[in-house]
Amino acid sequence: MATEKPATGTHSVLGMPASEAQIRALRIGDTVTLNDTLFGIRDATQIQMFDHGRTTRFDLRGHAVIHTAPNVRRVDVSPEHPAGYEPVCIGTTTSARMERFTAPLMRTYGVRAVIGKGGLGAASSGAFVEFGGVYLAIVGGTAALETTWIEQIEDVDLDDLNPESLWRFRIRGFGPLLVAMDSHGGSLYTAVQQNTRTQRDAVLASLGIRV
Repeated sequence: MATEKPATGTHSVLGMPASEAQIRALRIGDTVTLNDTLFGIRDATQIQMFDHGRTTRFDLRGHAVIHTAPNVRRVDVSPEHPAGYEPVCIGTTTSARMERFTAPLMRTYGVRAVIGKGGLGAASSGAFVEFGGVYLAIVGGTAALETTWIEQIEDVDLDDLNPESLWRFRIRGFGPLLVAMDSHGGSLYTAVQQNTRTQRDAVLASLGIRV
């Protein structure tokens, strides 16, 4: 099991796509703000891609994906709305359901970062170590704020799955996001669970209860 490295608390601003070196420089406890490009993805998107063999025309190498099924409005195609959509409310969904897709996303498509809520598990942690990736946690209930960080819906693929299409957003100042899992085996979720068990056992021991 990987040894947790103490949080450094460093803040980084990254233009996407990012290099492997930039991602491996991040440690749990750091914060990150992203600019330029972000891809929206969710359960149905990945089920189609990895269980049914569908592919995307998007180049995801070095990019971040956010677990989302955005609330959007159809509009006429224009320079302001090149994909024919405008964002209404774009929030983040719980990541745990998509645990099994992290490794293939990184292996097949070169994704470097996953943004979501609630964290991912051991398989994803292993993929982050192997391929050079991070999990960036976002605060739940902040969809209205997140939407202000998205300047434009630039393009959409697999749109028959709408709203669980594969979205390409143009972003500016997307963050700060918390590095909750890093490419060195660090996981704030594991650290919290371990600390909770230690404190629980100490309390039970003080009451004469053996576990």
